[in-house]
Amino acid sequence: MEFLEMETGQLPMALLLEADPAERRIAAYLPGAWGFAAREGNLVVGACVAGQVGEQTAEIFNIAVAPARQQQGIGSGLLRFVLASLAEKGVRRVELGTGSFGHQLTYYQRHGFRVETVVKDHFLTHYLEPLMEHGIRHKDMLRLSLKLTPTHADSGGLSPQTDVTPS
Repeated sequence: MEFLEMETGQLPMALLLEADPAERRIAAYLPGAWGFAAREGNLVVGACVAGQVGEQTAEIFNIAVAPARQQQGIGSGLLRFVLASLAEKGVRRVELGTGSFGHQLTYYQRHGFRVETVVKDHFLTHYLEPLMEHGIRHKDMLRLSLKLTPTHADSGGLSPQTDVTPS
């Protein structure tokens, strides 16, 4: 497994749609953003898009792993690589938005993200189709954040060409 930075236009749209089903929203945050990938040979099995939203603040707009490759540590390895890469770029705070329930929320919390605010009705007003998970419709978005330190660049990430074992 190789973790690397790549142009956002090279990230597979089908993979990005796993995390955000609105292609028009994805197209809006790709320009000027950083792209990251988990790659096996020539196949991208994980993708992440992050962008600078403040002087030392970045937002993770999208992170996804191919369904057949989930629960194997790839997403965690990719996130650690992304956080280390952002720390190397001088980012000291990372933000993101996710649903108010589900596996994504616990995934981010396991990696140190903390809930900051609730955006009521976000998924009702910003998505044309209902977003469902386990038979429940997503309505509110949670805004989470993580404070990065320079040590994230030293110890939190994986460099390209690094094998990962499931966590």
